[in-house]
Amino acid sequence: VGFLTTMAILLHEIPHEVGDFAILLRAGFDRWSAAKMQLSTALGGIVGACFAICAQSPKGAGETVAWILPFTSGGFLYIALVNVVPDLLEEKNPWNSLQQILLLCTGITVMVLLAHN
Repeated sequence: VGFLTTMAILLHEIPHEVGDFAILLRAGFDRWSAAKMQLSTALGGIVGACFAICAQSPKGAGETVAWILPFTSGGFLYIALVNVVPDLLEEKNPWNSLQQILLLCTGITVMVLLAHN
């Protein structure tokens, strides 16, 4: 599980970081400042990974996974909602907003069902 999770995150992060760099350049940062900002966020990820490794239970990974995975999932949900909700509030067509909210709730329901199996 750890290897697959690591590979999935790495494959996700490469285009994500390139996109963030482009956004920073468009926001008026020069290349060096944008690179420093990206480096600071990457260092935050490394600090989080070190914390997770240090917090691992000596009895095994089972106890650690019991709280790290829900915490991480909640973080991803928070990030997704912070990006989606403002766009939903600006949507002019109520049907489109309803569809997006229903799909978001469907995704959460699928995650809950998978967690219980």
